[in-house]
Amino acid sequence: MFAWSSVAGERPAVMGIVNVTPDSFSDGGRYLDPDAAVAHGLALVAAGADVLDVGGESTRPGAEPVPAAEELRRVLPVVERLAAEAGVPVSVDTRKASVAAGALAVGASIVNDVAAGSDPDMFGVVAEAGAGIVLMHMRGEPSTMQESPRYDDVVAEVGDYLVARLERAAAAGIAHSSRCVDPGLGFGKTAEHNLELLARLRELVARVDVPVLVGPSRKSFIGKIVGDDVVARDDGTLATAVWAVDHGARIVRVHEVAAIVDALRLLDVMRELDAAAVA
Repeated sequence: MFAWSSVAGERPAVMGIVNVTPDSFSDGGRYLDPDAAVAHGLALVAAGADVLDVGGESTRPGAEPVPAAEELRRVLPVVERLAAEAGVPVSVDTRKASVAAGALAVGASIVNDVAAGSDPDMFGVVAEAGAGIVLMHMRGEPSTMQESPRYDDVVAEVGDYLVARLERAAAAGIAHSSRCVDPGLGFGKTAEHNLELLARLRELVARVDVPVLVGPSRKSFIGKIVGDDVVARDDGTLATAVWAVDHGARIVRVHEVAAIVDALRLLDVMRELDAAAVA
């Protein structure tokens, strides 16, 4: 049975992104070929990734759904090879229970579900496999989620949703140690909503008795602050990832791994020095 403590125990974990899609907002098409995707995943592990997340359906704002058969065609060969060669757990980024089942059967050990179990078969598939799961908050569908999202209190409402989905996962038999949540930066939220979630992240962490994953990588709200070139957002991603970990996140999901790993090591050293000084 997968347990998040195996990758995010004493120190936070870095999840490296392997997109096998033609239309990802950040690196669409670069790793569509399975050999290229596997090589990229292995490079992320060499750079320090603790987990690899393989996705075959873009969930960028405005993206249209991909048929399950096509998603399976994209992800299965990559998941299978990385599970055999990478030496770290492999996650499949999917909303579809059939895709999750296929990926788990060839070696994935985590399902990263941006729809938080909206597919009625998803929780059963994960429970039967003893897999890990990430339950993410998203308002609406990727094709429509950025059409004037509104909240009275984004942190409270995201927290309410995630607590409810955790309860559903528990009722379906998914072990507590296998569950993780993600507030869903950029998924049905304005830049201001994303920044408020980050500013009040400790409040959200306190509400859920499971690890919190934050995925800030190259998101548009960062671009509004540091510049809108997608790759140029990596510096902003670095700052956001460090902030998130310092405010309770246990996993950060990013495209560029090496700088994040180094920054989190430095943060750990500074925390130890700070604790020693206080003592």
